[in-house]
Amino acid sequence: MSSVPGRNFPSPASGVIPAELRETMEKLFRAVDAGSVLETCEAALVHLGLAGTLHWVPSEAEDPSPPPGRMSLAKDPQSLQTLVLDGDPAQLNDVATAELAWLGRLASTRLRQLSETGRLYEAISRLAMAERLQRALYAIADLAGTAHNMSEMMQSLHSIVGMLMYAENFYIFLYDPGTDSVRFPYYVDTADLKPPSPDETYPLQDMRHSLSWNLLQTGQPIMGSVEELARQLEGRFQLVGPACEHWLGVPLLRGSQVVGGIAVQSYRADTHYTRHDRDLLNYVAQHMQTALERREAHAELERRVADRTAALRATNRVLRQQVLQRQRGERLQSALFRIAELASAPESQQNFYAAVHRVVGGLLYARNFYIALLDDSSQTISFPYSIDEKETTRQPRPIGNGATEYVLKHGKPLLADRQTFDRLAEIGECVQSGTPSVCWLGVPLVWDDRVMGVLAVQSYSPKHIYDTRDQELLTFVSYHIANALQRKQTAESLKQAYVNLERRVTERTRALALANRDLREQIAERERVERRLMYETLHDSLTGLPNRTLLLQRLGQALQAYHADPTKLFAVLFIDLDRFKVINDSVGHLIGDDLLFQAGSRIRACLKTRDLVARLGGDEFAVLLEGISDAGKAAVVAERIIAELHVPFRLGIKEIFTSASIGIALPAQHYQQPEELLRDADAAMYRAKDEGRHRAAMFDDRLRREVLSLLEMEGDLRRALTRNEFVPFYQPIVALDDGRTVGYEALLRWRHPDRGLLCPGDFLAVAEENGSAETIDWQIFEQVASQASMLAGADGFVSLNVSGRHFRLPDLDDRLLNLLRAHRVNPRSLRIEVTERTLLENPSQVKRMLDNLRHHGVGIALDDFGTGYSSLSYLHQYPIETLKIDRTFITELASAGSHSVPVVRAIQVLADSLQMQVIAEGIEEEAQRQALRHIGCRFGQGFLFARPQAADFWLGTISTVS
Repeated sequence: MSSVPGRNFPSPASGVIPAELRETMEKLFRAVDAGSVLETCEAALVHLGLAGTLHWVPSEAEDPSPPPGRMSLAKDPQSLQTLVLDGDPAQLNDVATAELAWLGRLASTRLRQLSETGRLYEAISRLAMAERLQRALYAIADLAGTAHNMSEMMQSLHSIVGMLMYAENFYIFLYDPGTDSVRFPYYVDTADLKPPSPDETYPLQDMRHSLSWNLLQTGQPIMGSVEELARQLEGRFQLVGPACEHWLGVPLLRGSQVVGGIAVQSYRADTHYTRHDRDLLNYVAQHMQTALERREAHAELERRVADRTAALRATNRVLRQQVLQRQRGERLQSALFRIAELASAPESQQNFYAAVHRVVGGLLYARNFYIALLDDSSQTISFPYSIDEKETTRQPRPIGNGATEYVLKHGKPLLADRQTFDRLAEIGECVQSGTPSVCWLGVPLVWDDRVMGVLAVQSYSPKHIYDTRDQELLTFVSYHIANALQRKQTAESLKQAYVNLERRVTERTRALALANRDLREQIAERERVERRLMYETLHDSLTGLPNRTLLLQRLGQALQAYHADPTKLFAVLFIDLDRFKVINDSVGHLIGDDLLFQAGSRIRACLKTRDLVARLGGDEFAVLLEGISDAGKAAVVAERIIAELHVPFRLGIKEIFTSASIGIALPAQHYQQPEELLRDADAAMYRAKDEGRHRAAMFDDRLRREVLSLLEMEGDLRRALTRNEFVPFYQPIVALDDGRTVGYEALLRWRHPDRGLLCPGDFLAVAEENGSAETIDWQIFEQVASQASMLAGADGFVSLNVSGRHFRLPDLDDRLLNLLRAHRVNPRSLRIEVTERTLLENPSQVKRMLDNLRHHGVGIALDDFGTGYSSLSYLHQYPIETLKIDRTFITELASAGSHSVPVVRAIQVLADSLQMQVIAEGIEEEAQRQALRHIGCRFGQGFLFARPQAADFWLGTISTVS
């Protein structure tokens, strides 16, 4: 026998292998392909002293009756060819045939090895390509939801395609069927010196017979060199732009409609695209089209929101202006009424002037105010009333050249600032006397068609500047003030004054009648609006049914009547449509709203006239049944409603099926508020849902006890937080070979003062609902950090479960690291256990925090692996070093024919290849332990080794062992 590395084969007929032949054999097992095997076999023939020709023959062409001198040596499984020797028949004696058979077996063995190696390399290449494609699709999906603009998004899409194939020259074009034009939003080409503008559109007819035009016309991928494309397109091809070495384009489809395309091209002779590149780009293009459509829809939505906001802002501005005008009108009307009152009131002259000042001050800034009157007989101006922050008194003076005289002279208002006074002074019209003001406004007081005085206001501060509106307002008011002054100052013409008064009263009465009629109309309109608002306040806008407010009012009245007379029994029915969210999400909100409207009508049809049905919100309704004799009547009505709602709803062309769950609550003496009855009916409705839906449930003492127990549990949870009743229990993680403890997993327990030790399943759901779960976790984190160093020792670790709620906070990693520093815990002594659902909620933020924790030495473990999505992307995207196999796989390991064994073995092989540690959870039997050891799993935890205990127990055990 001869020794060949790795295998034993029969020796040549001579029994001794020469050194040259042994070297040839070693070359044979170092051959890298079938050609090398052929060359090595030819060298072996020379060493064996045999003449002949070796060549490959297809297996299907192999002759079943070979001619003399032909001998088949070996078969290549990869190319399906046979290595054949054509030699001298005289040389093929028994010894030569045995030696050739021996050589053929060696060649066949090497060819099988090369074939297997090739298949392995091909499988690895396909897996790598699949992973790149998956990452590319993830990246495309992420782009659709990011805040990048369209240019950045296009650059990102270019980079993604560049990950999958050669895409140095890449462009995207979009087709608009409305204008029959094409736009190139993204275009990168190293050879094109005049690329198309991304904002410009080009008529499709101008691009006739171009590659982009052909892609839009055919709707199929196009690939090839310029010559190949010319042959494929048969006269419909015209080269546009620089000539490329190879071109590949795929369409962008919306359903069956071509809306654009993606193209890559190569100007390098050594770079051509393959069918695989074409299929890959065609597949990726559809995902890119989805991302582009989502981004365009988002942009369109933002544009509509902006337009609607602008319209609402303009409407609001108009309304504000109308309100201001209305307020000004009301103030003016009030001022006119007050002036009219002053004219007829028996007030003194000074009180009259002060009242006029107050009226004017209610309309505009009048801190500095005076009234000037002209005395024709003495040609002087007097100031019967003057309030000024600069000039405390104004003495009568002869007519001069001041601003007051200017108004008296011209008989028209004057609105002037310092520049106006300077200009009037230059032409000699007016000279401002006294303290100069920033702005001055004076209007004439006219009666009997004569200017008899001036009403003036002025401002010494730039904060208060009068405008033409103020001038018009003061001018209008001055007429009424002048009338009042005239009546006050013409006592000598009493008779004429009475005549004028009667005339003015008649005019005023007519004006007041008109104003009164307008006011009555406004009051009637306001009452109608108030009634409408009251109706809308107490009714649902969708169904027109009463809302929660009206229901609670009626329910409160019924409860008061019941307390006064317990024989006035009533019932509250709380109705919830089953599976309404599924219906709403599947057929749309419009049909869902129509369903709610018809459901409300059906419920109303099942009741008496005096009964009340209200929509509480969403798919929830409530019914108040008054005047019932017993609980059975309420149950009968509930079953009638359930049966009515079970009949299919015809909504347009769709037939919708739904059902209802109803909770019933009856009044009792302990009910004080209507909300309590509605709450208990709601609780009974949820019991009906728990019992299978499509039924009614009555609120009873058991439900009341459950509700009280829930409230008691919430109170106990809050008290437990203040008393530090939550403690960590630790379960050892052991080496399966020798049972040695390598670490601990921290588990939450509650030392309840009355109910004893509680597991998370007894209270965690309530804690999550009332928002105390995070506080409980941090109490546990604090205790684990204080005990971790003692439990872990030098080489061990403590594993801590962190739920997905905590990863919503952006500083979770910093808080955990600060906690470790505060307790001087080595980060390598701590492991963080997360679930696959946690990785899905906010992947970018979770990855950042896990990377930071891992960078500081904290271990990361993926808990319950195999029960979730089990995606391989988690294992290379996140810094995971440990996989924990869920107990559901471990339980069935010892069972005959269990499917858990191959699953656990696959997880172990996967973890070994990624150099990850595997920990099996829930080991309770020795057979499970042995099965895991046989698979290759080294670590585990479960009741077989120890139950969870407090830290004191394990620290005492450690001290005893040491």
